[in-house]
Amino acid sequence: MPQKELRIGLVGYGFMGRTHSNGYKRANDFFDLAYRPVLKAVCGRNADKTKAFAEQWGYESTESDWKKLIARDDIDAVDICTPNDTHAEIAIAAAEAGKMILCEKPLARTTAESKPMVDAVEKAGVPNTVYYNYRRLPAVTLAKQIVDSGKLGKIFHYRANFLQDWTISEDLPQGGEGLWRLDAAAAGSGVTGDLLAHCIDTAMWLNGGISDVSAMTETFIKQREHVATGKKQEVTIDDACLFHCHFANGSLGLFESTRYARGHKALYTFEINGADASIRWDLHDLNRLEYFDHRDEGIVRGWRNIHVSDGDQPYMGNWWVPGLCVGYEHSFVHQIADFLKSLETGEACHPTFRDAYETAKVCDAVLASAKDRAWKDTGVEWAEK
Repeated sequence: MPQKELRIGLVGYGFMGRTHSNGYKRANDFFDLAYRPVLKAVCGRNADKTKAFAEQWGYESTESDWKKLIARDDIDAVDICTPNDTHAEIAIAAAEAGKMILCEKPLARTTAESKPMVDAVEKAGVPNTVYYNYRRLPAVTLAKQIVDSGKLGKIFHYRANFLQDWTISEDLPQGGEGLWRLDAAAAGSGVTGDLLAHCIDTAMWLNGGISDVSAMTETFIKQREHVATGKKQEVTIDDACLFHCHFANGSLGLFESTRYARGHKALYTFEINGADASIRWDLHDLNRLEYFDHRDEGIVRGWRNIHVSDGDQPYMGNWWVPGLCVGYEHSFVHQIADFLKSLETGEACHPTFRDAYETAKVCDAVLASAKDRAWKDTGVEWAEK
């Protein structure tokens, strides 16, 4: 059967632009899909870099103005890979133009910015998804299946961390193309929106909504030179964040994130403890899921190490023979494959803008709690299936 073309317009050519482009190029090689992405155009502010990116990844054309990209009749879906402060304007315009939208996380800088995005895609009725890609690593998806099966029993604890060390140097400036994540005006927040948002999305996907939070944050380097002015300016992002919380199911959560954990480049882990069993996962060993079942016979009871690479485990039947691994980039291939499949079935591709809005609520509550040194309700209405 001939495949239908899905003509992609990518906005942004940085690291995330590469991961998304790789996903578009590989999805149909490994998944049986009715739709096939066509890389129609990439848009960026630097003409030379945009042209070089287009040539490397096979985009047919370039644009320097995202409004012109959205206005094109030969673009079906807009993929947003730009700094957080631009997500809302681009997404709302794309929705009003009737374009499908794939957006990098977080959805926007705040819930106030996020809600109009949700309203816009729902009013337009356009397919949409947000790249919380860690959900789609096979071991994490297997964790979801185990939780949903009830094997863990009543859940008591959820804990997660995301640790990095790349901003420790006082010589790093804030702002600009490379370091916009250190500039609150562009990023909205620091580790909360950048790293903990991943942890929060995964946590609510696995364990349900987060009801309230108590948090603290710290900015270790108070001033940095700003690229735009060349002068020292106050740093207003959070370099580190700790929070604990209640989930709607009665379990307790503990979360930590920092960019000041020397020796950690991207340590992301989670563990869930239930009455009958526990699971835990580590991004540094992403093809493995650890599982403990108290119902095992005592003399052999202990943590087991599940190598998630067999054909009956999530996504793996589309890849290699049992025992061989996939990597970080495959999470984006899986997300794009799932998005393309959703166009065929008519079902939503989670996380949608609505789902990501709930994650934004938790992020905002965390920052408000840290500022006021008080418990904060999140207002989360988690209904994703």
